[in-house]
Amino acid sequence: MPLEAGLLEILACPACHSPLRDNSADESAPELICTGQDCGLAYPVRDGIPVLLVDEARRPA
Repeated sequence: MPLEAGLLEILACPACHSPLRDNSADESAPELICTGQDCGLAYPVRDGIPVLLVDEARRPA
């Protein structure tokens, strides 16, 4: 379930404050991905709710 565009516009990466890109179209593992060049953390979306905790984020490969 994709997030509302208005919500995505105000969300930012808690680690580096860069905008987030919605990857929730991938139903198996919906995520919000940081667009920061040095960061790139991927935050999970559980039941349509973004979990914006650095400890819960997946590190880039």
